[in-house]
Amino acid sequence: MAATRNALSRVLRLRGSLGLACALPLIATPALAQEQPVPEAAETPPAEAAPQPSEAAPQPTEELITAPVQAEPKVLISEVVVQGIEGHPEQERLEIAVYDAMATRPGTEVTRSELQNDLSAIYASGWFSDVRIQPVDGPLGVQLVVTVVPNPVLTEVELEGVGAKTDMPSNLIPDIFAADYGKTLNLNTLQARIAELQKWYADQGYSLARVSGPTRVSPEGVVQLLVREGTVAGVEVQFLNKEGESTNDKGQPIRGKTKTWVVTREVSIKPGDTFNRRQLEEDIKRLYATGLFGDVKVTLRPVAGTPGEVTIVLGIVEQSSGSLSGGLGYSQSQGVFGQIQLQDSNLLGRAWDLAVNFTYGQFGGLGDISFTDPWIKGDKFRTAFRARVFFSREVPQIFQSQDNGTINTVSDVSNDFFKAPSSATAYDINSKKNPTGKSFGSIEKAQKADPSLNWFDLNNNSIALQRVGGNISFVRPLNGGNPFKRAPWSVVLGFSGQEVTPMNFGGESMPYGMNTNAYRKGKTQVKDVICIAYNCAENNQLVGVRLAATMNNLNDPRNPTSGNFLSLGTEQFVSVGPDSPTFNRLRASYTHYIPVNWLKIYKGCRPKPGQKEDCKQALAFQVTAGTNIGNLPPYEAFCLGGSNSVRGYYDCDLGVGKSFGEATIEYRFPIFSIISGEVFVDGGTSFGSQANVPGNPGGLLLKPGDGFSVGTGLIVTTPVGPLRLEVASQDFTGQWRFNLGVGWKF
Repeated sequence: MAATRNALSRVLRLRGSLGLACALPLIATPALAQEQPVPEAAETPPAEAAPQPSEAAPQPTEELITAPVQAEPKVLISEVVVQGIEGHPEQERLEIAVYDAMATRPGTEVTRSELQNDLSAIYASGWFSDVRIQPVDGPLGVQLVVTVVPNPVLTEVELEGVGAKTDMPSNLIPDIFAADYGKTLNLNTLQARIAELQKWYADQGYSLARVSGPTRVSPEGVVQLLVREGTVAGVEVQFLNKEGESTNDKGQPIRGKTKTWVVTREVSIKPGDTFNRRQLEEDIKRLYATGLFGDVKVTLRPVAGTPGEVTIVLGIVEQSSGSLSGGLGYSQSQGVFGQIQLQDSNLLGRAWDLAVNFTYGQFGGLGDISFTDPWIKGDKFRTAFRARVFFSREVPQIFQSQDNGTINTVSDVSNDFFKAPSSATAYDINSKKNPTGKSFGSIEKAQKADPSLNWFDLNNNSIALQRVGGNISFVRPLNGGNPFKRAPWSVVLGFSGQEVTPMNFGGESMPYGMNTNAYRKGKTQVKDVICIAYNCAENNQLVGVRLAATMNNLNDPRNPTSGNFLSLGTEQFVSVGPDSPTFNRLRASYTHYIPVNWLKIYKGCRPKPGQKEDCKQALAFQVTAGTNIGNLPPYEAFCLGGSNSVRGYYDCDLGVGKSFGEATIEYRFPIFSIISGEVFVDGGTSFGSQANVPGNPGGLLLKPGDGFSVGTGLIVTTPVGPLRLEVASQDFTGQWRFNLGVGWKF
């Protein structure tokens, strides 16, 4: 019995630094200090040290191989005593942890191997930095003394390796470890908390981040953890062909048209930054938004010799940037027209957009050259620059009415006079053969000379306006100098200049116009003649400065279902000569979308369990208003009515005002995957300002100035954009108008 006790009375000891590999159990007692320790199973000699069989050496017999193994001796344990935690604030809790971990109980017989298992289980509980088991002879048998060194009380957790740009909330660490502060550190609980911290990194997009430790635990309870967040060494651009290959048939690298800096400036992740998957995804979205690239493939290439560091390789597949397009169409201002456009959206590989457009129609034409730089190189605010030069000739709808005639040109060059349809005689104001025997040159002077005479000569051509000019503008998002920040607000500063010439179809300058209805009824008078241009001049010069601001937080730029859009603008025109007017135009518009799910015609509006809803359905509101202050030319007045106004009226048929207001309520809902429906109510008013427009063209053409419409329509999504087919009423009169447009009204 004494020999058995001596064999078991060795000290079983397990200790290690927190979070690091633990030392193997040591077995030693003073009585057996000179004995060779019994090797553990893990300490089996390596294979190369074992004797190798040979032909000369005798082979083991079957009896030797199957010889029985001698069983370990067992000793009866009379008592288990825990030491080392006397006076500890959590003494009872730690004692219970020791007892719960052990399989040995008083009154049981144990072997040395079973005690070794108990020692390992106590340490594995995570509460102790050192554990020893000492069998001691007692009066009632063998007493098992378990001596433990508890971990310190946790007071603070520190992170080593957190990047300067890592957006970590200040309360993150306190919140994760709040339940553990002031309590004895448990390594198992600590690993669970580390897993929570690791999950936070993953949820925030830091997919390369790894949290390990503890690397150090101070006696005061300060735990230090190591974070390897994963950093970006650089960003490389690699051009690919449409098959996704980086080399051509000759093995040469694919050369792209786009400048490398055009690609990399859209990437917010810079060398030395912590890699963030979400951030990179936003960068890729910006690259697609440029419209220059058909595909972007991302590869993370580890940097040799630097663990946790990667190079982002962007495989770019470019789209064709040049295009030549044409088509036929119809509009009220141009009639049937043909259009051709030549465009390069990546001029010189700098993302510049250059477009040349030419439109020729039944009632006019347009030619313009536009240039856009979406991001001025080197500008941290992401400022865009736009420029346009144009020449146009159109029939303005301000002087047209669908049901009440038109205002046509009045000639100031004719024979001496002619017989009007009535008994009235019309005299040429420029002829010296007038009854007064002199030329006056203007209606005002002629009327003062003899108000009883009708001083005009009807040319009877539709009024056309020729505009020649250009404009430039700068658009800057209010991003605070961070070009990658989503800034809802943008400001616009622009300058424009143009010369406007009223004329007839023959290209002759015609500064006057007259209501044809009055002419047909034989009621032609001087008051029926109006000035088409400001100051009754043959042409006007308009020079203006524009300032605008927009706020956009819509969830979808093409077919939004939630969010708001606000636009505020003012344009000040300044005089540069006697025929150049001075006036100011103010305009504001607000749009609001509310997501709804009233009609469930489309299958995406009634998803099955586990499916994501796909139902672009919304109640949309829009309010628009504007006013002009100063010497307004008639052709610059606001028009009410048309496909983008009150839809039950033809273009500009509702009113021509110096001020205006419009409102729309529209319900949009999907029907099929490419077809949507809409129901709407439009309303508009000129606020009684038609008479304030010089010549009162709206009043002469009997335009009501106020009205509303109700209607419905279908929108078909096509490769060239949404096409809109609508029918709307004029008030509740029973008169309906069909409208074909491109895109949603707003």
